[in-house]
Amino acid sequence: MSDSVRGEHAAAFEPGNYATRQSLVPPAFERGTPSETDDHTDRNGLREPNHRIAKHAADSFVQVSPPDAVSRRTATGPGMAVEIVEDRRRGRIEYRYCSPLHMLVAHERGVRHDGCTVIAGLPKSTLQDCSRKLVLVPAGHTYHDWHEPRTLSRVVFFYFNPAQLAISPLGGSQSSLSPRIFFEDNATMQTALKLARLIEDGDSDHRQYLEALGVVLAHELVRIDTGTHRTQAQPSGGLAAWQRRKAVAYIEEHLAEPIALEALARLVGLSACYFCRAFRQSVGVPPQRYQLSQRIERAKTLLAKRAASVTDVGLTVGYNDTSAFCTAFRRLTGLTPSAYRRHFS
Repeated sequence: MSDSVRGEHAAAFEPGNYATRQSLVPPAFERGTPSETDDHTDRNGLREPNHRIAKHAADSFVQVSPPDAVSRRTATGPGMAVEIVEDRRRGRIEYRYCSPLHMLVAHERGVRHDGCTVIAGLPKSTLQDCSRKLVLVPAGHTYHDWHEPRTLSRVVFFYFNPAQLAISPLGGSQSSLSPRIFFEDNATMQTALKLARLIEDGDSDHRQYLEALGVVLAHELVRIDTGTHRTQAQPSGGLAAWQRRKAVAYIEEHLAEPIALEALARLVGLSACYFCRAFRQSVGVPPQRYQLSQRIERAKTLLAKRAASVTDVGLTVGYNDTSAFCTAFRRLTGLTPSAYRRHFS
């Protein structure tokens, strides 16, 4: 890279400056010793004074396959980079990420026919309607998402330099965060979308406002993470609203599968013992009992449609043995599946 080009990169990403562009290939973070390249238009850098992230774009931005299935608009600024990604077509699209940067994923809109989202160490999610949901991928965590869109999605990816969060304004060190899949936080979502809109407008008069929103968004991540740990430390009480929604949604998405109590607890950032007590206080029954009751409710719906045999209905809701299904159904309803079907008719 020539000295003039390197100078342009340094000027573009000094604090107080944002640069935006359209691209199918995300920009690279500037290396400590940049290598020569003939096409410097794909080698922007995110740089803080006295701090550089020596990582190539392949490691520092989310990777999309196939790359031409989406459009990408990127912006970089002090301590943060932003990507607005929109589906261009239907068909399977994959996202992969593992980097020394924190990544916040804001799903502005998107409903998928099929798909799966995984962060290493957390239970997978097959949630179909991802609209207005957030995903937090801390630095060093592996993230994989694939989906077959029912509606063309629009997602905003925010990448944060962990050094920016090293000292929390709320007190304490926050250089590391806890991973979370598909959670809701209205304040964070509103800030994220407002920032994305300003980037799309491309109005240089809003530079200071952009910087301020970036700082606010970083503080929101700290607030969310601090709140998670404080919730876990509470000696008594039920689940927070977002924890209840997340746990119930996961159970309903995996109704026919065995679900470990530990997996549900990790999903909402609690110990297994505390989660079980809190879930019972919030829902009225333990997690396993709730899953059983939801299986039977699903079975009632299927039996009423009369499109499948009792054995097939049992298999659909997670029972490999018809006798076990009939026993569980009768225990909760007072009728056998066949009797329920006749009674319903």
